[in-house]
Amino acid sequence: MKNLQDATEMICDLKGSMLAMDALVSALVYTLPLEARTELRKRLDAYAEVARTVLLQSEISEHTLTAFERDVTRAEKLVGASVRSALNPI
Repeated sequence: MKNLQDATEMICDLKGSMLAMDALVSALVYTLPLEARTELRKRLDAYAEVARTVLLQSEISEHTLTAFERDVTRAEKLVGASVRSALNPI
């Protein structure tokens, strides 16, 4: 039972770290100038495709692939929304 408790605590710790990184990245994206956001969007697409290729050639869990695709899609939406907000300020 101790191993299960340790694993649960480690998963919770990782979740908290990921949420903190997500908040940081989200804030950073919105502080970038428009030109940098546009470049980020292009590079994200390119880097995600490279990572996707590596993941598909690796022996990894389907859960990992699903999480990767979900989070890349979310990041693409975040960067896209930040570009749109810079182009159409309220």
